Amino acid sequence: MPMTERKFVDVDGIKTSFFEAGAGEPLVLFHGGNFGSPSLADSALDFSTNFDELARRFHVFAIDRVGQGFTENPRDLSKYTMQGSIEHAIAAIEALGLRDLHLLGHSRGGYLVCAVTLQRPDLVKTVTIVDSTTLAPGIGRNDVVLANPPGPSLSAACQRWVLERFSYSVGHITDDWIDQLVEIGSRPAYLEACSVMIDQGLLQTQFIPQLTRQKSEIFGQIRDIGIGRPTHIIWGYNDPTAPIQGGQALYDLCAMRERRTQMTIINQAGHFSFREHPVQFNACVTGFIQGVG
Repeated sequence: MPMTERKFVDVDGIKTSFFEAGAGEPLVLFHGGNFGSPSLADSALDFSTNFDELARRFHVFAIDRVGQGFTENPRDLSKYTMQGSIEHAIAAIEALGLRDLHLLGHSRGGYLVCAVTLQRPDLVKTVTIVDSTTLAPGIGRNDVVLANPPGPSLSAACQRWVLERFSYSVGHITDDWIDQLVEIGSRPAYLEACSVMIDQGLLQTQFIPQLTRQKSEIFGQIRDIGIGRPTHIIWGYNDPTAPIQGGQALYDLCAMRERRTQMTIINQAGHFSFREHPVQFNACVTGFIQGVG
């Protein structure tokens, strides 16, 4: 793994993990997933195939979202929501002293960076959304494609199985990455988040209902006033869980109000398009940012 120098910053009392490298304009990366997932322990290390190369051109920050990676859990149960994750992301950006930044988010992180841009446009220069069925119109296929993973939960076999089904090809699923996912999934804080979300039921009683309501509100904002910043949508053409039609519908929605909207479709790529084709992905990100700058 090229991302080896982990740093921490205090974000409203939450010890927050991040990686930092490079110089130039700030580019902040947010991974997908959510706290308490029993099948895949996403973290900033998802970007390990992209981080070093992007840092040749930008001042890159890859941040572990609240309750994920090595960032501590929310301080109270009411913050086990997508909005709680968004608020933590904004507070982390401010704690790091960043402004005029380029935001990039994958999957649920794509929803997050769109929400951050709408809630705090003063912080954001451009936004890139990658394979985000959470943000796209329509229904994702996670429940179908990822049904019945092998046990035990969060084991190497479980997480590898999930990643293989997310993907078009499997060469990007390295043993080093799997080892990191297993380490994160075995941390007491992560298991505590699983207990809160699954055993105590907050996933179904709080997280999903609030996300559903907020998603409807975000669609209304994008439709009525627009994102208000140059927007780049990147999608894997073969994403089995976030169909390309959803990405195209998201592009149509964003482009109605924001003329500086672009879409890049990466062929022979699944949900982790940035890992399956890192050279092409990094070039698309760099070209977009430089083109609208």
